Amino acid sequence: MKALGKWLVRILIFVGILVAASVYMVYYSYFHSRTVIGPVSGVKQLLENTAILAGTQDPSSKIYSFAVGVKDNKTQEIVTGSSEDRQWGVVKDGQCVEAVFFPYPPWNLQKAGTYFNVRVHKLYDNCDALPKN
Repeated sequence: MKALGKWLVRILIFVGILVAASVYMVYYSYFHSRTVIGPVSGVKQLLENTAILAGTQDPSSKIYSFAVGVKDNKTQEIVTGSSEDRQWGVVKDGQCVEAVFFPYPPWNLQKAGTYFNVRVHKLYDNCDALPKN
């Protein structure tokens, strides 16, 4: 009976490790997201003629695609990424933004080290309007 109990504990530990690893792999981008606060150095809507004419299943993902660059106030690094968030349509260069960048996981070898799904959290006219915390 003790042997059965040991095997049951080992199986439960193994299943727990598998579940934890699966959750980590699925939500990797959320665990390693990066919040950047600073001026927008560039927002460009990427319009592809083929996306409009080609009658694909979901053309909105191509029509509302943006390339985004935000200069981090802390490190002075310009962080770039892509987004399909329509909020970027109202953002202008020079405005101050609090944005969250989600990295591609390292096992996606073609896109590792780059960001996608950049989200606008807060938008200000300029960085002087930021609350002092």
